[in-house]
Amino acid sequence: MDTLVRIAGLSVDLPAADGPVRVIEDVSFDIPAGTTVGLIGETGSGKTMTAMAIIGLLPEGAVVTGEITFGGTDLVRCGEARLRALRGDEMSMIFQDPMASLNPTQRIGRQVGEVLRRTGRPRAEVRERVIDMLDRVGIPEPARRARDYPHELSGGLRQRAMIAMAMIAGPSLVLADEPTTALDVTVQARVLALLRKLQVEEGSAMLLVSHDLRVMSHVAQDLVVLYAGRVTERGAASVVLNRPAHPYTEALVRSVPAIRTRTAIADPLPGTSAVPAQRPSGCAFHPRCPLAVSRCRTDIPSLREVAPGRWSACHEAEKVLT
Repeated sequence: MDTLVRIAGLSVDLPAADGPVRVIEDVSFDIPAGTTVGLIGETGSGKTMTAMAIIGLLPEGAVVTGEITFGGTDLVRCGEARLRALRGDEMSMIFQDPMASLNPTQRIGRQVGEVLRRTGRPRAEVRERVIDMLDRVGIPEPARRARDYPHELSGGLRQRAMIAMAMIAGPSLVLADEPTTALDVTVQARVLALLRKLQVEEGSAMLLVSHDLRVMSHVAQDLVVLYAGRVTERGAASVVLNRPAHPYTEALVRSVPAIRTRTAIADPLPGTSAVPAQRPSGCAFHPRCPLAVSRCRTDIPSLREVAPGRWSACHEAEKVLT
C-alpha cells in the first residue's frame, strides 16, 4: 500500500522547570493510505503526544526533531500557515472528551460545518452538507439536532457529532484519540463500527490512539506499542497481539481479561509505568521485565526486525518469540 504518513526518528522535547524533558524519543512508523494503525500503551506512554505532533497541536515551547511526512509535505518544517490549511481538509482529529472539545456556546451544526464555511461555500450548501453528515453518523432528527448545543446531547451523540466534524471534509488522515473511552460498552461498539464504516467510505487512513487491546484487535491492521515515549514493538496487529515479540507487549496482553469469559484480571502488569521525565537508563522497561539481563540496564535496545514484518526493541526478543 502507498504510505500516506511517514514518521522517522521523531522526538519531542517539552519545557520544564528543570530543563527540557524528552517525552517522545526516536519514534518511527508508517501509516499506509486507507488503513488503521493502532498506537497503544499505558497512560503516559506518549500516545497522544505523538498524535499531536503529527497534526501540529503540541503545547507552546515544544521542540520537534525528526521527520513527519504527510503526502509530499514535511509537517515538521512546513510552517503554521501550511499546517492550518491541512487541518480539517486533509487531516482531522477526534478528541477523547467531546464535552471538553466542543464549544459550549455554539450550536452543533455551526461547529460541524466550520471547515466547510472556511472554504467560502454558500451557507445553504454548508447546512445541507452538515445535516447529511449528522444523518450519516446516526444522529436522529439531524436538522433539529444541528440547532442544539453540546450540553443538550448525550455522550454518545456528542461523540458522533465530533466524528461528523472530523469527517465532513473527507480528510485523508483521521487521528482518533481514545474516541470511545467515556462511553459505555454498547455505545463504544456502535461508535467504532461507525468510524470504520466512514473510513471505508471516505478512503481515509486512521491513527487510533487507545490503551484498550480489545478495541485494537477489532479495528487496527497494524500496531505500534509505546513505552515511556519509545517504540517497543510494531507489526501486524493480529500477529503482535497473538505472538508478542517484546516482554512489555506480552505483559499487556496477559493483563487483559479473557474476551469470551467474565473472569477478573488474573495477571496484572507489575510495577509502575516509567514516565519520560524519570526514564530509567538502558531499556526503560527493565525494572519491570522478567527477562532483564545486565545490558538491559545500560544499553538502549534498537528497534530491529526480529521476524518478517516484526520489529522489537528488546535485547531478548528471540526468547520472547520462542
